[in-house]
Amino acid sequence: MPALPAIRFDDSYARDLEGFYVPWKGAEVPAPEVLRLNAPLAQELGLDPAALSGPGGAAILSGAAAPEGATTLAMAYAGHQFGGFSAQLGDGRALLLGEVINHAGSRRDIHLKGSGRTPFSRGGDGKAVLGPVLREYLLGEAMHALGIPTTRALAATLTGEQVIRQNGYEKGAVLARVAASHLRVGTFQLFAARGEADKVRRLADYAIQRHYPDVGTAPDRYLEFFCRVRDAQASLVAQWMLVGFVHGVMNTDNTTISGETIDYGPCAFIDNYDPKAVFSSIDQFGRYAYGNQPSIMQWNLARFAETLIDLVSPDDRDEAIRLLTNEVMAFPAHYQQLWLKGMRAKLGLLKELPDDLDLANDLLVAAEGQSVDYTKLFRSLAGFVRDDTASARTLFADSQQFDTWARKYRRRMMAEDIAATHRTDAMDRVNPIYIPRNHLVDAALTAAATGDMAPFDRLSAVLAAPFTVQDGAEAFAEPAPPDFGKFVTYCGT
Repeated sequence: MPALPAIRFDDSYARDLEGFYVPWKGAEVPAPEVLRLNAPLAQELGLDPAALSGPGGAAILSGAAAPEGATTLAMAYAGHQFGGFSAQLGDGRALLLGEVINHAGSRRDIHLKGSGRTPFSRGGDGKAVLGPVLREYLLGEAMHALGIPTTRALAATLTGEQVIRQNGYEKGAVLARVAASHLRVGTFQLFAARGEADKVRRLADYAIQRHYPDVGTAPDRYLEFFCRVRDAQASLVAQWMLVGFVHGVMNTDNTTISGETIDYGPCAFIDNYDPKAVFSSIDQFGRYAYGNQPSIMQWNLARFAETLIDLVSPDDRDEAIRLLTNEVMAFPAHYQQLWLKGMRAKLGLLKELPDDLDLANDLLVAAEGQSVDYTKLFRSLAGFVRDDTASARTLFADSQQFDTWARKYRRRMMAEDIAATHRTDAMDRVNPIYIPRNHLVDAALTAAATGDMAPFDRLSAVLAAPFTVQDGAEAFAEPAPPDFGKFVTYCGT
C-alpha cells in the first residue's frame, strides 16, 4: 500500500449522530488511478493536489483505503422516489469519507460515489462507471461556474475494474464530491417514519447548528428551520429554471437541507424552450419535467414538514400542522419572487414594476412551440437592446410572436432612465453563452470511454467561464444539430 496523504478530518456527523449511519469501508480495487483532479478545489479544502494525484491519493479517492483519522461511513436515509415512499434507502454505493474545514472556515463533506457495496445496496453492485462519473464531474462544475449552489467534483478516479452494465463492460470509476453536507429530506423521513422522534430532534438540532446557526435555540426554531430550508430550495429551483436546467430525479432523498443541487444522473439542459421537457428514461409520465420543478419542490417540502410536526408543537399536533401548512403554502410566492428577480436581471430591468411578471411570462409563452433556443434567446436580448433586433427575432419560427412581445419590452425599458451599455453589461453578466449542451456532453463522454479526454477537458474549460465570449468556442454556444435526435438520460448507472 502506498503512503497515504494526510487529511485533517473533523467528522461531526460520525461524532454527533451515532445510529444515523453504518461504519463502513470501501471495496478494494485492483489499480486505482486519479483520472482528473480538481486542484483548485483541493487547495480550497486545504488538501495537497500533488499528493492526492499520486498512488496514495488514488487509493483514498477510490475508497480502497482510508487515511488516518477517517471514520468512513454509509449514511442512512429514506425517501419518496417518483411519489412512492421507500422506507429504507441509504448510501448503497457511496461513503462519507469525512469532513474538512476549508480555508474560509466552512465545513465540507468529502463523499465517494461508486466505492462498492454497503448494507444499503439493495442488490446493487455498489459500483459506478466512467461515463456517469465524468458526467457528474462536468455538470457539477458547470453549475458552480453558473453560480448555482451545488455539490462539486473533487476527483474522478479509475478503479482498474471492468463493471458490467446494460451495454456490456465499462471502466469502473469513483467520483469524489464535496458538499456543505449530505443531509436530505429523506434523512429526516427515515426516522420520522419509524416514529423515532428523539432522533428527528437530534438531526434537526444538528442541521440547524451546521447550516442555519443563527436560528438559535428559540422555542420556534424548528418552524424557522423549516422556513430556511424552504427558502433555500425556492432559490435553488428558481436558479435552475432561469438557466433551463432539468434535474430529472427530484426525489426527496435528492432534496438537500443545505439547498445544494445533488445527483446529476439523469439531468440535462433544455435547448428549445419547452416546459414539458423530460430527458430521463424512467420519467415516463413527466413528473419531473422542466416546468413541474417548482411544484414538485413544494411537494417535497410538504413531506419534510411532516417530519417536523412533533417538534414544531409537541403538545398540539393540530397547531403544528396549521403552522407548517401555512409555510408550505407560502412556497409558490417565495419561489415566484426569486424567479422574477432573476428574470428581471436577465431582461436588464433594474426597477420593480407591477407588470414585469406578465412581461417575463409573455416572452416564454411566445417562445413555446417556436423552436426557440432558450439560452441563445436571453443572450441575444442584450444585442436587441443594442439595436441588433435580428439575433433574437430570427430564433422564432414565427417572428411576429417576438415582434408583439418586443414592443412591450421597448415600452418597459423606456420606464427606466438607464444607459443601454449599463443595461447590456448587466444582462451579459447573468445570461450565459455556454451551458453543458447535451450533444457536447454526450460527445465528450463517448470520447472519454475510448481514452480520449481532450473533448472533456475542452468542454470543461469553456464551461468554467460561461458568461465570457471565448475565441474559437463558437460551436459550444450552438444547440444540437438536427440529426442528434431525442436526448435521453439514465439514472443510477
